[in-house]
Amino acid sequence: MTAAAPPGDRDRGAVLVEFAGLFPLILVMLAVIWQCVVIGYTFSLAGNAADEGARAAAAGGDCAEAALEHISGAWDASVSCPLQGDVRQAVVELRVPVLFPGAFSLPVTVTGRAGAIEEG
Repeated sequence: MTAAAPPGDRDRGAVLVEFAGLFPLILVMLAVIWQCVVIGYTFSLAGNAADEGARAAAAGGDCAEAALEHISGAWDASVSCPLQGDVRQAVVELRVPVLFPGAFSLPVTVTGRAGAIEEG
């Protein structure tokens, strides 16, 4: 007949088992949070690139070159610069990358638009 284990010994190793079970969930949660940060940064990049492109095009410069100057080559970007009346517009479309630019892209496109009055 064996003696019953003392009350403190029954929970031995429980913390390790719980941590091992929750660790993958914690990693997934961190990845989702990081993806939200990347999406926000994509919005910021698209808006800034559109502003720079519209400003350059209104002054007679190259809209696409000015817009793409502020975007790394790892991002999948397209730029168009239509003229509507006296307003030179810049439309920058960026594909949202998965976790970091240069890898795979989500099937989501972020569009940044800006306009500036033509000078001269």
